Amino acid sequence: QVQLVESGGGLVQPGGSLRLSCAASISILRLDAMGWYRQAPGKQRDLVASITSGGSTNYADSMKGRFTISRDNAKNTVYLQMNSLKPEDTAVYYCNAKVVHTVLDYDYWGQGTQVTVSS
Repeated sequence: QVQLVESGGGLVQPGGSLRLSCAASISILRLDAMGWYRQAPGKQRDLVASITSGGSTNYADSMKGRFTISRDNAKNTVYLQMNSLKPEDTAVYYCNAKVVHTVLDYDYWGQGTQVTVSS
C-alpha cells in the first residue's frame, strides 16, 4: 500500500501563509495523480488542488491565485503553498494519491493535518 504522510499544518492568522507537505512511500512518478483535499466539521471532503504525473494542475475556484500545488520528484513529496489564508480555509487537509488501472482506480489517503486560520 502507498503510505502518505502530511505535515505543515498549524495555526495562522488571516492573510498569512502556510506550506503543507505530503511525503509518499513510493516514487510519486508511479502515481497517476496527487492532490490535496480538505474537510471542515460537518462538511464533505472537497478537492483543493491536484497534479498529474504529467504535471497538469487543477484548482478549486476559491483557491485559484492563492494556493499552489507543486512536487519534488526526488523527495517523493508534494507541496501545497497556501497564501492569503482566510478563516474559511480552516479544515483538515488530506493528501491523496490516485493510481489508475485498466480495471479500476485506487485512492490512497494520508491521515490529514489541521489548518486553523484565526486571529
